[in-house]
Amino acid sequence: MTTDTPPEGLELVTAASEALAVLRERSPRVHVITNTVAQPLAANLLVAAGAIPSMTVSAEEVPDFVARADALAVNLGTLDGERRSAISGALDVAAEEGVAWVLDPVFVDVSPTRLAFAREILVREPWVLRGNPAEIAALSGADAYAPEVADRLAMEVVSVVVATGPSDLATNGTRRAEIRNGSPMLAQVSGTGCAGTALTGAFLAVTNDPLVAAVAALLMMGIAAENAVQSAEGPGSFAWRLIDAVHALSPADIVRRARLV
Repeated sequence: MTTDTPPEGLELVTAASEALAVLRERSPRVHVITNTVAQPLAANLLVAAGAIPSMTVSAEEVPDFVARADALAVNLGTLDGERRSAISGALDVAAEEGVAWVLDPVFVDVSPTRLAFAREILVREPWVLRGNPAEIAALSGADAYAPEVADRLAMEVVSVVVATGPSDLATNGTRRAEIRNGSPMLAQVSGTGCAGTALTGAFLAVTNDPLVAAVAALLMMGIAAENAVQSAEGPGSFAWRLIDAVHALSPADIVRRARLV
């Protein structure tokens, strides 16, 4: 941990490390509705982390899988009619069963149709909203992103907002955590952000604090990326080394390596 981590940051890091230990012990089920590009990486990283993924988008099957899941991850990439139906059905069951869920509003800043759908399902109150700054700004209706935009969205609409970037910000509206772990190589592999959302779902399954879940997923992906890039020859080898690095990551690694301010 960095020496400039504030006391409240130390508490978050400790809680994140404890959440990883519980994840490995419980092997929670996470149902993931994500885009076709990210499915393999998301599934493999969930298994490496210690979770049990299911990935179907069949409207007939989704309710049964979500009912058995400990958490749900919803990603709006490749948002075709099948996925729209699957998401609506999944959220109905999640509300009935009290299943925690995370929303990744992919490219809502590009597609007005997708933005409208995202705003429609935001009223179902995801535990975590995770997107890049442009997506967060679009959802909030702001002209441009600023940390205060994420704070306001967290206080008014959802529990926790994560804005990903060179450094990642997680906020519940009154408490912010900036995570500086990671590697530029993450941006060279398609689906790493979407997989990070799936990992957020895994941590939501084992902690009642969505800020801890969001921070734990960011630290896991960031520290694992730093480890993976050390021996990677390029994006291809980095992708599979990232899976290995997530599998090898320990709670002690999170405490020792976290860069959170």
